[in-house]
Amino acid sequence: MKLNAIIDCDPGHDDVMAILLAGRTMNLCGITTVHGNASLENTTYNARQVVEFADLTSVPIAKGNARPLVRNPQYAPAVHGETGLDGPNMAPPTVALHPRNAVDFILESSHTIPDLHLLPIGPLTNIAAALNLDPTLPQRVKQISLMGGSLTWGNITPAAEFNIYCDPEAAHVVFTSGIPIKMIGLNATHQVLARPEYRRRVRSIGSTTSTHVADMLDFYSRGESGGTGLEGGAMHDPLAVAALIDPEILTFEPMHVAVEYVGSRTAGMTLCDGRHLGTDFRAAKARRRGEPPNAEVAIIANEKRFWELFLDILATYP
Repeated sequence: MKLNAIIDCDPGHDDVMAILLAGRTMNLCGITTVHGNASLENTTYNARQVVEFADLTSVPIAKGNARPLVRNPQYAPAVHGETGLDGPNMAPPTVALHPRNAVDFILESSHTIPDLHLLPIGPLTNIAAALNLDPTLPQRVKQISLMGGSLTWGNITPAAEFNIYCDPEAAHVVFTSGIPIKMIGLNATHQVLARPEYRRRVRSIGSTTSTHVADMLDFYSRGESGGTGLEGGAMHDPLAVAALIDPEILTFEPMHVAVEYVGSRTAGMTLCDGRHLGTDFRAAKARRRGEPPNAEVAIIANEKRFWELFLDILATYP
């Protein structure tokens, strides 16, 4: 049976890939938008465009928070362009927004949708706001699979990945909520790239959807490669979906993850306690130190298997 899920996102090119993957493999109960890759107005507009060109207009879209809990918003025009979704030429959207805001939508859905999974792939502001408003929410959420953080280094600062850096206070609320968490960070997502050969295969599908996706991946890969030196844009966000639908794509280890939100140089850092991962793995695991794990942290990603799945799913779209 398909998992019941809400994607909380800031589209963003790779957010689009996550929506497309979830739209066929999950019971996608809603899309909530948040500030992040671009302003809230732009990310919400972009989400509306996606559901229209992919014929997912039955999925409700609820507009969320325009700024972090306590900080000023940060955007990523160098990677995603001024609109957050530069590259493809798409018609203006006509689909209406859900009448409720994202936080209310999440809370109401948690009461009516069994075994609800939350997939936040942008800053965690909406999820934290829902937790702050209703501390009983963890009792009604099956799992969170999020794209954010890193086991190693960041991409916005040496310590911090963009999504967590944008709202570290919100990330702290989420990681201390008690909800089971899968964390897919940069150390794993940089193992799955939109390499030129994969982008060619996307374009060769020949559909309207795949053409838009190819245009997005070309634009996105130029921006990402300029910052990372890698061969293409990392498929960050769709890996948060893949983590729940194909256990062979990502390998996880249980760790305690603490979010730094005070340090002047380390704000947004996800401090992952991996001291149990040593040369003598079994002996090291028996000597686990520190606080109990609060997350499953992705450490290895299977690029070939991801692209086999994604290309198969993409070919089903109009």
